Amino acid sequence: MAHAGLGGVGLGAWLGISPLVGAAAFTLFSGFSIDFLSRRNIREDSAIAMLWTFGMAVGILFAYLTPGFMNDPRPHLFGDILSISRLDLYIIGGLTLLTYAFYLLLAPAIITVAYDRQFAVTQGLPVRLIERVMIALIALTIVVCLRMVGIVLVISLLSIPQQSAALFTHRFRSIVWLSALFGFAGIVGGLVVSYYSTCPAGLRLSSSRWCSTSSAA
Repeated sequence: MAHAGLGGVGLGAWLGISPLVGAAAFTLFSGFSIDFLSRRNIREDSAIAMLWTFGMAVGILFAYLTPGFMNDPRPHLFGDILSISRLDLYIIGGLTLLTYAFYLLLAPAIITVAYDRQFAVTQGLPVRLIERVMIALIALTIVVCLRMVGIVLVISLLSIPQQSAALFTHRFRSIVWLSALFGFAGIVGGLVVSYYSTCPAGLRLSSSRWCSTSSAA
């Protein structure tokens, strides 16, 4: 879904709208398409590969068709955390509150679906609703993180903290809070390294060399 979002970035630039709006539409499309194809006798990893490569191809094509867009594609690929605006913070905060409210409302059902989908179906839980909402929330989370860490690094931001948390606990709720803590520590740690090493906090050219401490995030 993250890499497929490049298709929306390129298409949005070509249409003259915000690349993030295009990324949101394309990421949602790819997420629901993967879910749809995986339920039509197509292996999920094959569906992911199909949508991933399609999104990347569309993004590159329309990026080259947009005059001037390919002069510096790095902010979209690797992000620039210092470009985050007050509006971006409001959007991220709003999505965080929405996700937290959804989790509080359906926490037992979400945990059941996460661990044993078939058992959740036999218990009459709204499995499809939960899965669709989760896909939408994941897609929107990817999009709001693009300006911060970019298409390439957003996968690491959304996967490494939870994998690290799983090393210390196997309780679902503990993993949720620990992964949030690890993600926050990684981002702040990257900014601290950036400050003391005089290295830019995003991917930018500096004195004929580049460095990216957003990768630490």
